[in-house]
Amino acid sequence: MNKYESVVIVNPNLEEESIKSLIKKFSDLINTDGKVDSVEELGKKKLAYEIKKQNEAYYLVFKFEAKPELISELERNYRITDEVIKFIVVKEEE
Repeated sequence: MNKYESVVIVNPNLEEESIKSLIKKFSDLINTDGKVDSVEELGKKKLAYEIKKQNEAYYLVFKFEAKPELISELERNYRITDEVIKFIVVKEEE
């Protein structure tokens, strides 16, 4: 299994419960075929440029271990989740 880091930028207008449910949804997905090491909530931050008519967003950072096949499924879920504005998944170097 490889180590990955995923930064997910979500809509800043979400309630705290909605953010918690998103974290649980993505953590559960990762845990099906991997292991979540940590989830950091960086909170609301101002964006460098406007994305989907938003000037700020809520940042989440997932650090996890997973098989490479899981990444495409995770990214597919990010894409179809309306609350997600942007995301990136990066493989960490050993």
